[in-house]
Amino acid sequence: MPRLQRADGALILRIAPPLAPGGLSRVADLYQHDPCRALMPAPDPGEAFTAVLVTTAGGLTGGDRLRLGVTVEAGADALCTPQAAEKIYRAEQDSAAAHIDIALSVSAGAALEWLPQETILFDGARLDRQVAIDLRNDARLLAGDITVFGRIARGERFTSGRLFDRWQVSRDGRPLWRDATRLDEGSLASVSHHPAGFAGAVAQGLILARLPEPDFGPTRLRDRLRDLLPAAELPDGSLWGVTVIEDLLLVRLLDRDAARLRRHFGQLWAMLRPGLDAGGGRPQAMPRHWHF
Repeated sequence: MPRLQRADGALILRIAPPLAPGGLSRVADLYQHDPCRALMPAPDPGEAFTAVLVTTAGGLTGGDRLRLGVTVEAGADALCTPQAAEKIYRAEQDSAAAHIDIALSVSAGAALEWLPQETILFDGARLDRQVAIDLRNDARLLAGDITVFGRIARGERFTSGRLFDRWQVSRDGRPLWRDATRLDEGSLASVSHHPAGFAGAVAQGLILARLPEPDFGPTRLRDRLRDLLPAAELPDGSLWGVTVIEDLLLVRLLDRDAARLRRHFGQLWAMLRPGLDAGGGRPQAMPRHWHF
């Protein structure tokens, strides 16, 4: 039976600095429209103000739209993470794609941790996603994505459908990094299996880090990450690389085992987390919401 109404949700969150030294950042403004919701649980010791993002629809399909916007004001520090994996259901071949538009803005002297759960593309899913990140001055950022090509535990693969995924990072209004991934019906099979494409991977990961603290310079971090997961010790079918673009650290992961990619992603992410805190006090461990 066709759905009677498409999801058209929005979540706009603005986070202000603490009212007193040593306190937590706070919500300055919040707008939310079904199926988007934000929950603000009490953070664990050492963690920043935390917003858990929820999509009450349970998943998205063709024609659905979500618009997410987070602004972190000067002096504020925030962790934003979804409650669970985002499921992109099969859409009719002639239907519109599901759209997700994400805009993140981090002011000077502020920090944002945009910690993902998986985005799972069911076979036949159609997703158009755009992520725009605006950084100001010495803003600190740790952001990423995990995309899984199919319901792997059920033996399903993403063999038909569409993915158009665009990311852009700007610093003080100047483009710093842009990237786009496009998989269509005609190219999906060849790109997914080609050695210069996804090389048979069933999941991909992306980590972006800008941590302008003396002990977390991008070149130093690049070398530390390479030591953490040396290529010679990775199992067959697990690939990853790290590079530096000006002061932005960029990590990419591919794996033929989605659970293994998540584990490697968590190892790398945890090592980067202390750089989000000006004093290096963020725990070098994944927050508890990651394990839900």
